[in-house]
Amino acid sequence: MKPSLQLKIGHQLTMTPQLQQAIRLLQLSAVDLQTEIQEALDTNSMLELLESQTSENSVDSTNSAQEEIPQDQEFTERPDDAQADLAWEFQGNANNLYRYHESSGNELETLNGTQTTLQDHLLWQMQLTPFSDTDRLIAATIIDAINEDGLLVCPLEEIISTVKQSCEIEDSEVVAVLHRIQRFDPIGVGARNLSECLKIQLDNLPTIPWRNKAKELVTYHLELLGRRDYPALKRRLGLSLEELREVIHCIQSLNPRPGTKIGTPSPEYIVPDVYTFKRNGKWHVELNPECTPHLQINRNYASLIRRSDSSSDNQFLRNQLQEARWFLKSIENRNDTLLKVARCIVKEQQNFLEFGEEAMKPLILHDIAEVLEMHESTISRVTTQKYLHTPRGTFELKYFFSSHVGTAEGGECSATAIRALIKKLISNENRHKPLSDSKLAIMLAELGIQVARRTVAKYREGMTIPPSNERKQLI
Repeated sequence: MKPSLQLKIGHQLTMTPQLQQAIRLLQLSAVDLQTEIQEALDTNSMLELLESQTSENSVDSTNSAQEEIPQDQEFTERPDDAQADLAWEFQGNANNLYRYHESSGNELETLNGTQTTLQDHLLWQMQLTPFSDTDRLIAATIIDAINEDGLLVCPLEEIISTVKQSCEIEDSEVVAVLHRIQRFDPIGVGARNLSECLKIQLDNLPTIPWRNKAKELVTYHLELLGRRDYPALKRRLGLSLEELREVIHCIQSLNPRPGTKIGTPSPEYIVPDVYTFKRNGKWHVELNPECTPHLQINRNYASLIRRSDSSSDNQFLRNQLQEARWFLKSIENRNDTLLKVARCIVKEQQNFLEFGEEAMKPLILHDIAEVLEMHESTISRVTTQKYLHTPRGTFELKYFFSSHVGTAEGGECSATAIRALIKKLISNENRHKPLSDSKLAIMLAELGIQVARRTVAKYREGMTIPPSNERKQLI
């Protein structure tokens, strides 16, 4: 085939570095954004953190910084028209992003202290116990095999074989040390199973009515209690219904996971990205100013740039200034897009804010994307790991999107609303005769919501609600 030259005309979309940076910042959570901003402050001398000052001073300093920065044509601050469409069509005043908000004094401060683990707590008690060197070695090996719930997860035979590699011992010595550890605080720690854990706690209770029957139940009939087979329990224990209630009440006062009393994990606080509140009968949406530090261009470094200087130092400063402008614009685009999406979600879900989950409206990403004339992928990035604080609590933006189910009147009902209705029906059920999934489906149909029994079971399991036979209560 003879080679030839051909001329073709076509369109091609190029992802510029600044557009890639804007997309990456858009999908970051508030914590990750803080890390990204701190890294930018450490690597770019043109960026600085705005100190606490009034809003007017912030605006004036930002405006004066822009006036002193040389506006060379080499500094490309805006992408072309095609890229501008992908840059979420940002419009607005840059100064709005960096205005200072006075502190309300209600900021949450978390003090990270050293947490005492269950193993540390048990080892501390071991040091205070008059053990011999051999018994202390056995105790340390047993404590190392106790999980965070306080149960011994390693078979006793493996512990014995491990200790025998260091010294000569009898099997009875290991059992004796284990029994002493099981009396450590919290009582029941080191038990090999749930039955033994509850039995140890019952042994350490003062003399109370029905303690012996409770020990018999947890030792031999714990499986029947788990199945809530109360008729079989009455026959096996020889008790009446009222007496069985007293025995079960005694067992329910115990802790099946004693290790959780020690070394509980530190609570993790969620910082909302957006706030919504009702004022004068209208819902307003505002960004949380604490999520984004107030940044600006460093005027001192920017003033060092000389237009006609082509030295390497001057070129370095020019590159730093360009990167700083791109970074500020990317954060500006992120906040503007987040605010637009949050306002649209609040507008669509006003019934939820007014009346709760049962009034949740069916909503998908395409609905928001169509209203804001954005791509669904952009909406997905904005709503991932971003949180909205409402009078009803703090929710991830993804929470407001759910599938829908048709109603008898031809309308649509949100899956979130259906879950709320199922939860409400279960909370009001007769505890002695709980509602089955089929009965729940019938009750929902009476409300005009047609769902299958398996759908009810799926929603119920998603809310970690046990089936009807496990919800049945005797007391």
